[in-house]
Formats: sequence, structure tokens, C-alpha cells
Amino acid sequence: MTSDLALFRRRLMQNPRQISAIAPSSRALARAMTLGLGPNSGPVVEFGPGTGRFTEAILARGVPPENLALFELDEEFVAHLRQKFPGVTVHRRPAQDAVELVKDRVGVVISGLPLLSMPPDVREGIVSAAFAILAPRGRFVQFTYGPRAPLPPETITALGLTVNKGNKVWANLPPATVYRFRRS
Repeated sequence: MTSDLALFRRRLMQNPRQISAIAPSSRALARAMTLGLGPNSGPVVEFGPGTGRFTEAILARGVPPENLALFELDEEFVAHLRQKFPGVTVHRRPAQDAVELVKDRVGVVISGLPLLSMPPDVREGIVSAAFAILAPRGRFVQFTYGPRAPLPPETITALGLTVNKGNKVWANLPPATVYRFRRS
């Protein structure tokens, strides 16, 4: 099996716009993104798992593999994820398709997607899909490298969301901040 770093670098060189990161997410960022998850979290969905750093952390928190569904577009990442995480459902589909494929309400959607580098309509489609599958008290977890929330204020207001800003994770390249969104 190809190492996660080698796979990440190869995919970055072949498709930098889709990867949109200079390095894989760190274990410290993965721990921050999955804070609060556990065996009783219910179904969890991950958007843009890449090589699976957040996936590893989700499973390490005790979420059973059968309660985890991944949405990834990159064919090589999908093959890697399927081999690395048996029992986890891996869809080679865009995050927006979660509305069609996820039948049970989920407690958490973890997103590794580069929302701020996407066109506004795509970004809003992804976030709308997340909230369409989330249980009423569910949360959408997203990180960003920038100084502001990964969703513009007008999107947060239009979707009726509240946001909780976490601490900056310095042990990541580049440093990142985790945000948790809920319905107001």
C-alpha cells in the first residue's frame, strides 16, 4: 500500500486545484476536528477525506466503521480509503449527493473540503447538503487556514446557523482553526 504522504504528494502534483492543501492534515488537527465523537455519536459523515487522517481519528474515537460514510471525488483516494478502512462506506461522489445516499439522520458531518476556495454556489450546496442530513441537534465541523470562518457571514445568516470557533491548531501545516456550525 502506498504511504499516505506519497499518495497525497502524487495527487497534489497531478491535481493541485482539487487537493488545495500543501500538506496532509496533522494528527493534532484530526483530534481537534473529531472532538466530542464517541461510540454513541450515531452515524457520522465525512466530506473530502483525502488520505483518511480524519477518518482514522473518527474511528479512534470509537465510532464504529459501519456508522461512518465518506464522500470523496478523487479515484485514487477512494481506492486507498476502501483498502485502508474496511467496513467504512466510501462513496466516489460529491458531498452534495449525501442527500440522496444517506438515509439516516447523522450526528456530525466532518469536512476536510476547501470551502473558501470553491465558488459560492458549490460551497452553499455542500453546506446545505450537510444540514439536510444532520439530525436537528447535529453539527457541521469545518476547518480553515484563514483568519475568518470558513463560511461568509451572509451564508451563515441565510442558512440560519450559529458558529463556534475553536482554538487554532498550531501543529498543522499551515496552522488551522476548527469551526463547529449548528442550526440556530
